Amino acid sequence: MPGNFCQLCLVIAVLAIAGLMRATSASAASGSSTTIVIDAGHGGHDRGGIPGQRISEKEMTLDVAQRLKKVLTGDGYRIVMTRENDVFVPLGTRTAIANSYRNAIFVSVHFNSAKRVGADGIETYFYDRDSLPLASAVHHFVAGGAPSPNRGVRRRGYYILRKARVPAVLVECGFLTNPTEGAYISNSSYRQKLAEEIAAGIRGRSNVRTSTSSTAVATIPLQPYIDQTKVSSSKRSRKKSSKSSKRKKSRKSAGAEANVTWEKREA
Repeated sequence: MPGNFCQLCLVIAVLAIAGLMRATSASAASGSSTTIVIDAGHGGHDRGGIPGQRISEKEMTLDVAQRLKKVLTGDGYRIVMTRENDVFVPLGTRTAIANSYRNAIFVSVHFNSAKRVGADGIETYFYDRDSLPLASAVHHFVAGGAPSPNRGVRRRGYYILRKARVPAVLVECGFLTNPTEGAYISNSSYRQKLAEEIAAGIRGRSNVRTSTSSTAVATIPLQPYIDQTKVSSSKRSRKKSSKSSKRKKSRKSAGAEANVTWEKREA
């Protein structure tokens, strides 16, 4: 009898520990301790895109953001939206919202536009190196699940990425000015698909394969990226040089041929 009682106690203890482990695992999987700040690009007077564009970017971003909110809420995440309707929210306010939460990540939803109607594809932006795993995971799922070319991951100093003090990405979910992609995006089922793929990337951000990750867990490759921050800096430098040369030209005599040649070259 005592032996049977001890065995029963042991079984109960094992079941209790297993239940606790399952509960802990479920809590971790749900991401209940992480706040996801979802940013629907543009809004209000800022329609997004380029002049004459048929499909409104601000409407598409808000729709995908709201769908993303529903998916992630079902996963147990705490969700904060930078905008819930058609209002304009300044960029500084968007990043301030993200920075006000501990253990948060920031995901900004956008669509691309171009004067060349053939431009197409998915691209994901980040700035801080700590945001690369998140960008890699989101891009892996969105680009992998969309019938569009993969334009890759890019590092760029967009304001909302540069000013964010939490992991932050901006995902461009296709070109509204491309007839084929515009037709896809105009379909509600496709926008739901985009939301689900972004959510998959958020859930999988800890499974990105890095130099410090475990190969048994890491299943998503760390994406190579194009660093466009240097290009932006170069453009700013050329603009400054141009302005400086124009000021010098206005101060100096037009008879100085060498200076005029130099100014034309710098401009």
